[in-house]
Amino acid sequence: MPKIISVGTAVPPYKIAQNDAREFAFRMFSHHFKDIHRLMKIFENTQIDQRYFCVPVDWFDHEHSFEEKNAIYTKNAIELSKNAIYTCLSKTSYSTKDIDHIIFVSSTGISAPSIDAYLFNDPELDFSPHIKRTPIWGLGCAGGAAGISRAFDYTTAFPNEKVLVIAVEIGELAFLKDDFSKSNLVATSLFGDGAAAVLVIGDHIKETNDSKLAIIDSQSTIWKNSLDVMGWDVQNRGLKVIFSKDIPSIIAKDLKPSFDQFLEKHQLNYSDIQFYILHPGGTKVIEAYEKTFAIDESKTASARNVLKNYGNMSSPTVLFTLKEVLDYHQDSIRGFGIMLALGPGFSSEIILLQDK
Repeated sequence: MPKIISVGTAVPPYKIAQNDAREFAFRMFSHHFKDIHRLMKIFENTQIDQRYFCVPVDWFDHEHSFEEKNAIYTKNAIELSKNAIYTCLSKTSYSTKDIDHIIFVSSTGISAPSIDAYLFNDPELDFSPHIKRTPIWGLGCAGGAAGISRAFDYTTAFPNEKVLVIAVEIGELAFLKDDFSKSNLVATSLFGDGAAAVLVIGDHIKETNDSKLAIIDSQSTIWKNSLDVMGWDVQNRGLKVIFSKDIPSIIAKDLKPSFDQFLEKHQLNYSDIQFYILHPGGTKVIEAYEKTFAIDESKTASARNVLKNYGNMSSPTVLFTLKEVLDYHQDSIRGFGIMLALGPGFSSEIILLQDK
């Protein structure tokens, strides 16, 4: 079985306290909502303490073109990815030249060549000129888990190879100064920037690293007539967020049957799942997981802690949760576990893990 060997993360330099983000949002939105004081409670309800941005808060006081935003995205996506790669591989006996395949995941900027090509050309990195590259764009919050699923597929087919999954998002650049929708207000309370890198290796590679999880199987699901649940409306001025308030109810209505089917395939019950690595899309999403899958807060503590300290970074967030579990909750990694994230489409990615 393919194995997760190491996780590295990186965040940009500007640490933004949630109170500062709240004050900024009040300035931007107060003249456009009669019930603005009630709506401001969303910043406390997120249970986020801080987030990290690639630009200072006062950058958002002015209009910026899509071109300028995308240049910031490209620069920071490269730098954050490099830092996450260094952190990930420093915990292993491998270097960049040992990597056979890069799966690069992102949805908050556009680059051609893709960012993985820039990483290959970086003089501080030393990837093989024959490295395989799979850039994945558009999966949003599901992207980190999807990257792990595709690495599982690849290393199952090629058990002697090593895959580096990189997920990076510069989500706060999607803020539009003159977008006074509730979706934009919600996004302003949630999104942050970050990157994660995960090393996945095939079953034929001998590895002595103690922090490893076997990947047993994965399941991708996409639901019809759900294109308006989550995503981007691409405009001349940038990416306008699409965010449905129905996501928590979708978890119970649509995700639960899919989840049950996946467990049944492996002859498992809810009681057999000992740990959860969840994408913390927000507190209501975490609560929906807890209620739908009958799990207590002890099994969502890692997801809640990531949300508290980093906000929702889209695709890397579930990988931050993975690192949190491996670094601080090793005692919980016993038996079977689930990695789970939701994204545009509307879609889900579920991964069955096992302690090895």
